[in-house]
Amino acid sequence: MIKINLLGVPKPKRGKRSGGGAAPEMGGGGGEGLNPMVLLAIFAIATIGGVWFFWNAENTRATKLAADKVTAERENRSLSEVKATFERKQREADNYRRRVEVIDQLRSNQAQSGVVSLLTLVGDTVNSTDAVWLNKLTDEPGAGIKIEGTALNVHAVANLINNLQKTGYFKSVEMTESIQDEKKPETGDIQAFSFQITCEVNKAAPPATSAQKS
Repeated sequence: MIKINLLGVPKPKRGKRSGGGAAPEMGGGGGEGLNPMVLLAIFAIATIGGVWFFWNAENTRATKLAADKVTAERENRSLSEVKATFERKQREADNYRRRVEVIDQLRSNQAQSGVVSLLTLVGDTVNSTDAVWLNKLTDEPGAGIKIEGTALNVHAVANLINNLQKTGYFKSVEMTESIQDEKKPETGDIQAFSFQITCEVNKAAPPATSAQKS
């Protein structure tokens, strides 16, 4: 019987299989491993990525530090201005306080010296009036100046009142008491009068001095 091969491919001949024949090769070259160039490229990429990451982190940190420094300098300038303003206000307050203390001290000294000068003026006026002796002189706040003395007669008391009014430092001068006394040694055993005069100080008058007398 005749067989016709329609595929046109020669039919392999049948033969015995040799046990020592070479094993068929596996495709793909799996026994060779990874290419060193590929490993080098991967390592280079990883290194570059790490360097870039750390550089970017440090750059961000440096930028933040620079911004914080600018903010701190701005706040420091602001605090310096506040401190300078406070110190200036403190100096002004201290100067004002010192001026007030000086003014108060001057007023106190003037008030004290004014009272002393006024009492001296009254004493000098009494001493310069004939036939009048000064026994007591007091300055009572709100009650005026009280003069207690002795006179040979009522005319001497009237002269004293007139001399006190001439000084211009009293708003009013009034005799509040006049008593005829017994004979006293200081009057040469002559009968005299004890008197009491109240003087109201004129607040509008300038401070008195001992040189200003009637």
